[in-house]
Amino acid sequence: MKFGTKSVLLACVLLVGLSFAQVAANNLINVNVSNIKTEIAKNINVNVSQIPVTVQAPIDVAAAVCGVSVDVLTAQATQGNNSCTAKNDTSALNSIVQNQLGSQSNK
Repeated sequence: MKFGTKSVLLACVLLVGLSFAQVAANNLINVNVSNIKTEIAKNINVNVSQIPVTVQAPIDVAAAVCGVSVDVLTAQATQGNNSCTAKNDTSALNSIVQNQLGSQSNK
């Protein structure tokens, strides 16, 4: 079976595209919230000492709070760096932190 250069190149492009889609669909991003923990604590009515340093968030939430695009986070995650530092909070991030606090208290 002979494969042309274009066929091999197309196959490589498709594999890379699929790997990016898989990261975006399945992986969570570790979001460092230490810079905004005071705001989060105020928003969810808990003591700031209860706010964790990092939480795991879906890639779209992480992109929004870290001020980077989903594409950038996806590329970083495929290279093994699935983390970012939050620059602002959102209601989605507040919910994630609140859910994490709830699951910790149920242990």
